[in-house]
Amino acid sequence: MFKNDSQSIQLLLTAEKKAEEKVNQARKRKHLRIKQAKEEAQAEIEKLRQEKNAEFKEYEAKYLGSKENDELKIERETEKTLGELSKYVKLNKELIIDYLLQQALTINCEVHVNFRAEIA
Repeated sequence: MFKNDSQSIQLLLTAEKKAEEKVNQARKRKHLRIKQAKEEAQAEIEKLRQEKNAEFKEYEAKYLGSKENDELKIERETEKTLGELSKYVKLNKELIIDYLLQQALTINCEVHVNFRAEIA
């Protein structure tokens, strides 16, 4: 076939180098395709995550109400209750002070019902 063994070997080495280059190029293309697919998947996941977050926020607002509304409602109720309590304190302050002073200053000298006088 070939005139010389060294020429055959040289031809085989050249063919092997070309094949190795093609394999390396194929690996690089495969690596790039995998990297691109991974980036696309990440972008799709992020898009889906944002959609689901938006759906959740919409659901939360629709069925649970917003947190700001709940906070305002609780704050108003608290202010209303505190106002009522302050009004009752102002109305009954003098009566309670008089009652407490009367109870503290009135001394009843009675023998307790459990007291037993021991006669010696």
